[in-house]
Amino acid sequence: MKIIFILIVSMTAMVSMLAAPIIPTAPGTAWRYNMTQEVDHGLSVPDVKPDPDGKIRTPVVYRIEGTENLDGKELLKFEMHRAGVITNTDLLTVDERGVVCWARINLDGELVKFDPPQAVIAMPLKRGATWNFDGQAGDLKIYQHYEIIGEEDVQVPAGKFHAFRIRSEQTSPSPMTIDRWFAAGTGIVKDVTTMRATNGDLLERISLELAEPPRIADRPEVKPEAAPKKLSVIFAREQFGKASTTFSCDTPQIYARWQGQRLRRGARVRAVWIAENIGEDFPRDYKADEASAVAEIPTARGAFTLSRPEDGWAIGDYRAEFYVDDVLAETVKLKIVK
Repeated sequence: MKIIFILIVSMTAMVSMLAAPIIPTAPGTAWRYNMTQEVDHGLSVPDVKPDPDGKIRTPVVYRIEGTENLDGKELLKFEMHRAGVITNTDLLTVDERGVVCWARINLDGELVKFDPPQAVIAMPLKRGATWNFDGQAGDLKIYQHYEIIGEEDVQVPAGKFHAFRIRSEQTSPSPMTIDRWFAAGTGIVKDVTTMRATNGDLLERISLELAEPPRIADRPEVKPEAAPKKLSVIFAREQFGKASTTFSCDTPQIYARWQGQRLRRGARVRAVWIAENIGEDFPRDYKADEASAVAEIPTARGAFTLSRPEDGWAIGDYRAEFYVDDVLAETVKLKIVK
């Protein structure tokens, strides 16, 4: 009888463990992370000041703000808070299949559905398990391959966790890798997303480390006026070169790289090259050139190229004005020297 009793107790504990959600799901549960952001060759993030090492460090909170009904299905509403702004809201289910994202609400309130729903964490959790996301996020085609490459202990500010390490490779719409450490019962304890250019140069790396174990917490204050600019811009001598605002008169090409935030799909991004003061032969604030592009996604990025005139760049002061749908979004001052 004793053996049977022990067996029943063991089985009951196992069933209880299996029934428990793989992450907390109580309304108000919050995960506090330390976010570190690196961007290519000095590209700035609007309204955020980097540290002396060029990295941007900010605390973020991922919190369950109740539920939301989507197409008749009740979904958990996970809000990402950063610097007084809700940067995105994920609509998720957490069940025996894992953590699945059905839709996302972006910074402008646009609802983007995933078709099919995207598995963020797929069950069962075991070394060698793989899954793919081959579908649409709104109008955007996405392909991602995930693999659980092992289990390991990982140290983060919240403590040491035994976690499954998940590697994701994205090939569409642009190359990206995600390294994710997931601890059952806690959630994601570390996440590193890396985007590189075709030549291997770093475009952007975003790292998240859990700062404290998840707990019930009040909703962070939301400040609508704290929303970031729609466009950030840098100039460089090469397509993937270091940022600069001073160029020699014999520079073959000048590249203007831009990065969008919260852009309207189909928004027109326009750059105007203006010679402020280049000598008596030209009027002040002379419009020298203009180019435009269409943003296919809210976080679209691109580059405009200025080619050297046959007799070289005129020495003097210039500025570049960038417009989104004919509204001035950014201005950059530049100099041409000998």
